[in-house]
Amino acid sequence: MKECYHNIPSPSYVMEETLLRRNLELIRCVSVEADVEIILAFKAFALWKTFPIFREYISGTTASSLSEARLGYEEMGSLTHTYAPVYRPDEMEEILRCSSHITFNSLSQFDHWYPTVRDYAGHSISCGLRLNPEYSEIETDLYNPASPDSRLGVPLADLPDELPVGIEGIHIHSHCEDDSHTFARSLGVIEEKFGRYLERAKWVNFGGGHLMTRKDYDVELLIRLLTDFHHRYPHLRVILEPGSAFAWQTGPLITTILDRVTHGGVTTLMIDASFSCHMPDCLEMPYQPVIRGASMVQDEEHAYGPYRVGGNSCLSGDVMGDWYLDHEPVVGERLIFEDMIHYTTVKTTMFNGISHPSIYLLHSDGTPELLRAYGYEDYKTRMD
Repeated sequence: MKECYHNIPSPSYVMEETLLRRNLELIRCVSVEADVEIILAFKAFALWKTFPIFREYISGTTASSLSEARLGYEEMGSLTHTYAPVYRPDEMEEILRCSSHITFNSLSQFDHWYPTVRDYAGHSISCGLRLNPEYSEIETDLYNPASPDSRLGVPLADLPDELPVGIEGIHIHSHCEDDSHTFARSLGVIEEKFGRYLERAKWVNFGGGHLMTRKDYDVELLIRLLTDFHHRYPHLRVILEPGSAFAWQTGPLITTILDRVTHGGVTTLMIDASFSCHMPDCLEMPYQPVIRGASMVQDEEHAYGPYRVGGNSCLSGDVMGDWYLDHEPVVGERLIFEDMIHYTTVKTTMFNGISHPSIYLLHSDGTPELLRAYGYEDYKTRMD
């Protein structure tokens, strides 16, 4: 465990500035070399107290709700690219105030709202339409936005011969933590299906899921794909809006073992955090988290176990296992869950009245800064 972690209480999310800047440098490099705009998607990461760091590298954000649009406009300091599956009438005026782009999920939504957007007096807003390419290599249905029966986006069969007057951009999202080879294949499908619409649009947004900061990601291929696309469609402004790529591998969740419970031959290490409340993707997605110093395979280095890890909510399924360690774990020691910054703080709940872990920013000089701590009032005021 890093020595600087000893001064951080448990449970806490810890974002490391050095790791964040590493990701931001790479993303800015792709943006410059490929001549594309890469904007931050709040659905994966929205720690606005870190935005001063982000503003050194990017200027744009993408929102899918009024609250996200306000966050981008008021805290990042720029108008947002906004897309929502459906827009609420009581929120639209405020969304327009915060947005430079409004993308519609259906032709009926566009027809309903276009006069409002066109006549908005505050500033110019560009309208887009989300399309469904009906092609995706995402294996988990819960995260697949491009299935033929998806409610997200308009499939080719439902499109008119020409884009409706007022539609300037095309939005297509069909990836989830994918590599550039997958993007190459989906790009071929997109051009084959929607080429004539790309010819007449002003911008195209290829959505999120481009995990360019992952260690084995072929960044050079991504740059080549985008550069070649520019040559074929020189009139198009190209936008990517990853979320996970910004916060990927930027810090852990620190927890503490509070008890050991053995029943039916299974020993469970009870921690002061919850998978259900604080690490929901670990239950939703078909992958296990990574615990520092532990393995899911018994070997010479990890000879103790197996141990199941249990969360502190009363949900029966709030468990994750089974793990082997290099020592006999004891009450009071810490378990560190790696890569717990993206899709955690934005999805946490206070089920059972369990408080969120604190959030820390670990500065490059090793100094921890508390960004947020939670308590009873946060739980109570949720239902105020």
